[in-house]
Order: sequence, then structure tokens, then C-alpha cells
Amino acid sequence: METDSIDSGTMTTATAADADAFADRVLNSTLGLIDMLSIYLGDRLGWYRALADAGDGGMDAAGLAASTGTQERYATEWLEQQAVTGILGVDGGDSGPRRFVLPAGPREVLADPDSLSYMAPIARMFGASMAQLPALVRAYRTGGGVSWEQLGDDARESQADVNRPLFEQRLAPALGGSQELTTLLSKPGARIADVGCGLGWSTLALARAYPEASLVGIDIDEPSIARAKEHATAAGVSGRVEFRAGDASSLGGVGAPASELAAEGEFDAAGLTSEGEFDAAFILEALHDMPHPVPVLRAVRSALTETGVLVVMDEAVADEFAPNGDEVERLMYGYSLLVCLPDSLSTPDSVGTGTVMRRTTLERYAREAGFSSVEVLPVEDLGFFRLYLLRP
Repeated sequence: METDSIDSGTMTTATAADADAFADRVLNSTLGLIDMLSIYLGDRLGWYRALADAGDGGMDAAGLAASTGTQERYATEWLEQQAVTGILGVDGGDSGPRRFVLPAGPREVLADPDSLSYMAPIARMFGASMAQLPALVRAYRTGGGVSWEQLGDDARESQADVNRPLFEQRLAPALGGSQELTTLLSKPGARIADVGCGLGWSTLALARAYPEASLVGIDIDEPSIARAKEHATAAGVSGRVEFRAGDASSLGGVGAPASELAAEGEFDAAGLTSEGEFDAAFILEALHDMPHPVPVLRAVRSALTETGVLVVMDEAVADEFAPNGDEVERLMYGYSLLVCLPDSLSTPDSVGTGTVMRRTTLERYAREAGFSSVEVLPVEDLGFFRLYLLRP
């Protein structure tokens, strides 16, 4: 009995310690959530940009509110919260209004859209998800999903803005590590397709990297394509860059679902209508979102020339599921729960891939679509992503 009592006491103590530790984790997560939501406010209201422009001199609440067309009382509370949580520095306050300063590190992360460390857009994506929490709960209970259209501008702009520095600064050097791709993409008159191009930053990055090529960017989301056309005009490359809006889950954007079209042998991957039209195609961080990836891959394969290839960029998750995953796994499951899987499942007959698309899943999709091989390109410095090369 004495031994049992000791064992019981040990178990009780361990359980209490585990509960305390986990409670601390939940508290820290709550504080992190508050930080992210406050970052959302500072980003969307232009407060970080105004503080960045003010430099080391900082701003007081009245100045911040006046320069951004916002309310001073809210600005005061937000500035104090940002200082308390350790994002902003503070000067003055004894004899005059406090001036708040955005230090160099947070300034780059929160207010420099050209930096590879720019992370403010992530708050927009999860802000869009939180606005749809009641719809997500309904979808989780009854089926269906929450579409990209429902998530709105916060989501589409978040996706575009957080990936733009990577596309503009790291994509071409990564592709340059392959002599085969360099030769293929650099040849005069090369034709390149960018499937799932979003707001067009990946297409424009490819256009700058390969000035002899002409490009077609394709996306299901018409508001994104409209913005992409504006970006192409501003970049001065609209003469050799075309953007098409098209539905990758139906023929010509209207009609039967992809599962039926695939069975009939008819499929148009969002405007890829010509066989052998492209020397190379790209699907950059978009394949896992597609409700019908195999028919899309099959259509892309058909649109490639005999020597053409497909480059897929997707999340660099582990090859197999395991508990207690790393930060990449945790982040990607978060995206999957709140964004990518609900978006995919909002389309009928979706395969429901989710953000955590492991290598074996991509290999299976590619095999079913008729590709002969899938290889991982030996690329570093692509953040959370890896590149795959698919051969017809």
C-alpha cells in the first residue's frame, strides 16, 4: 500500500506539472494571437508604415492618428500595447507626449515589403480566417468549405505580398542551379506557363529573369488576374506577358466538374488549350490548393512540348507524418486547417489535399497524370518551400 501511495502521489504531481506547463503554453499562444491581431491592425491601418517613415524620431499618438486618418484614442492604446509587448520603443513621456519608435528589426519585418523577412502579410491571412470562423465551424460539421472568394482581399493580398520577395529575389537563382532549366528557359522565343499565378508576381519575376521568353499567367480567381494585369502594365512587360482567368476545375471555365471531364478525356487547365504549346510550366505554391490536381497536371503535361518540363514549388514538409513536428509542420497544418483545406473542399468532388502535401502525395498525383519522373531540385534558401521537377 505504501508503494501504491507513493506511485499515486508521483503520478498526481507529474499530472499537475504537465497541466501547469500546458497552461503556460496556452497562455503564451494567447499572447501570440494578441500580437498577431495587433499586427493586423497596425498593418491594415498604415501605422507601421507611418512609424517606419518617421524613423528614429518616432511619433506620438496624435501625430500617428493625424498622418493615417485614424482615431487618436485607438492609436494611443495600440501604441502602448505595442510597447508593452516589446515591438515598439518609447521616448519621452515625463514632460510631454510619449513618442513611439519602430526599431530596425521590427521595421524590416513589419514595414518593408521588399524584405525576405517581411511577415506582416501573415497576419492578414489569419485575420481573413478568423472572420470566417462561424463558416469554418459549419463546414467542419456538415461538409463543404470556405472558398478563396469568401476569404477576400486579406487572403489574396497576404498570399501575394508574403511570397513576392521570395519570387523576385530567390526564384531565378534557384532555377539557375539547373543547367537544363537555364538552357530551356533562356532560349529565344521560349514559352512559359505559370499556373495558379495569383496576383502575378511569380510570372513577372520569371519574365525579368528570362527576357527572351513570353509568358502566360493563369489563375481561377478573376480579381487576382485583374490585379496581375495592372502589375504587368506597371512593370512594362505586358507585351510579352499575358494573364488569363480560367477555372481549373471545368472545361473552358464552365460546365462539368473535373472528375467527369477527366473520364471523358477532356480537360482545360484554366486556359491551357493547345497541345505542345509550352517549353516549361510552373505551379508555384498552388498545387496543394487545387481541388482536382491530377486533371490539372494531366492538362499541363499535354500542353508541354516534347522536351518541356513542369516545375512545382510547394511546402517543404517532412516526408512522413510524425507527432511533435517542427515549426514548418506546425505552420503548414495551421494554414491547412484554416485556409487551404477549407478552400479546396469548397469545390465539389475535391480530393482535399491540404497544405501539408508530402512528397509521396505529389509523386502519386504526377504518376496518375502521366509524368514519367519527379525529382527534388537541390535548392537552398527557399524558406519553407522546395522545388520539384516533373518530366512528361
